Amino acid sequence: MGAAESTFKQKILSKKPGILTYGMTPPKASHSPEKISEIAQKQVERLKNVDLDALILYDVQEEAERVDHERPYPYLPTIDPAVYGDKYLRQVEVPKIIYRCVGNDTRDSFADWIKTDESEDRFSVYVGASSSKQEVKLNLPDAYKLSKQLNSNLTFGGVVIPERHIKKNDEHIRVVEKINNGCNFFITQATYNVEASKNLLSDLYYYYTNKGFEMVPILFNLAPCGTAKTLQFMKWLGISIPGWLENELKYSNDILDKSIQLSQKIFEELFEFGLEKGIPIGCSIESVSTTKLEIEASIQLAKDVKAFLDKKLLSLESR
Repeated sequence: MGAAESTFKQKILSKKPGILTYGMTPPKASHSPEKISEIAQKQVERLKNVDLDALILYDVQEEAERVDHERPYPYLPTIDPAVYGDKYLRQVEVPKIIYRCVGNDTRDSFADWIKTDESEDRFSVYVGASSSKQEVKLNLPDAYKLSKQLNSNLTFGGVVIPERHIKKNDEHIRVVEKINNGCNFFITQATYNVEASKNLLSDLYYYYTNKGFEMVPILFNLAPCGTAKTLQFMKWLGISIPGWLENELKYSNDILDKSIQLSQKIFEELFEFGLEKGIPIGCSIESVSTTKLEIEASIQLAKDVKAFLDKKLLSLESR
């Protein structure tokens, strides 16, 4: 077990606030190995001065069944995130959190994947079907059960969607069920709706702590928006953007700068809200766009959030 993996695992299991991760989608599977290496090297260079706890690598689904509207950007298969992390991103010397769309696995193929490198600490987030219409070979509860049975060194988390709580008012129940099934942390989709997020945290806190349990880390995802098309794509992905905030972005002189300001403000508000209740809030940052400007803005946002977290955590330690 490497020192970085050990430290990150301790942060998760000790339920520490302030975890910071950065997420990225692997390159297209159609790229040549040379092109993939070129893309990876650019990503390594961008991340080398960012003090992260872990790097997230997404397992992208087409999600065609989820919405009726045409996808703003075409879906193109990507290389396996675990392969990308292990083969191309070794220079990023932080633990890799591998997203895994378990519905694509059979029970046997998932079991084989779980048992890979059993002696090493590994981290994953398991993702279920993108909609009730999607056919799956393996469901989330069975994936959780197999993980616990077959590899104690694989620390896994789940996805939480605060916006879903607005419609169904049961997202906190889903989170508790996932914790009971072994999830040690959660990552949200991109966060622009602070009220939905606080409603979920509040319901989760009172539901969970009234039963005498401790909360697990929840990492709120931030994703800068630099163009009207990126905004359209975010809405297609199901990201909830309140009307007032959408107007702030659409009618600003610099949509990217405005989204960065709003994103950091939202995270700081959620982090403070979590501190009041003893909820270990962390942050995950990504760029949903592949444009250089938006990617570099997301890197700068990661550095700014890190500076905020360091200051807050130092203040907590000195009390």
